[in-house]
Amino acid sequence: MQNAQNTFYIALRNRLAALNPNRTIFLRGVTRPGILVESNELVTAMAPPNVFVLRWQGLRSDPYLAEVMVQMECEIEYSTEGTEANLGMDRGPMLTEMDAELNALLQPASTQKMNYSVSPATAMETQVFWTEATFGPVAVKRDRLQRTAKIHVFSYEEPGEL
Repeated sequence: MQNAQNTFYIALRNRLAALNPNRTIFLRGVTRPGILVESNELVTAMAPPNVFVLRWQGLRSDPYLAEVMVQMECEIEYSTEGTEANLGMDRGPMLTEMDAELNALLQPASTQKMNYSVSPATAMETQVFWTEATFGPVAVKRDRLQRTAKIHVFSYEEPGEL
């Protein structure tokens, strides 16, 4: 399960770096692509704007298959305050831009599962694959527009995986 979560995150992170190298976050002294996993970061009152925040929710497995398949629900939350130059009145177009970016990051809807607990990372035998995003309604949180999208991520558990 951890290998599938790491693989999904790193695939999206690498795709974001290629698609929009300007969408970055400066966190703990390092500038990196503007996507992070909530459970891997320090707790904050509010997620930073203009980045994608992955949050792992539900977990199910199908015991009736010949091999164990895990289904995880990933919630991706993002928000924008607009730009200072436009006094935040461009929040709508900026949120729409993030919607389009997220759709692009999710295509193609699969990638080779990797084991990132070793260096260098090694390819595993199966793929990680996922559904299209289901976008929630726009929410207004103070001066931000915010949206949450849900994706179901699937992975076969391989021998020796935790």
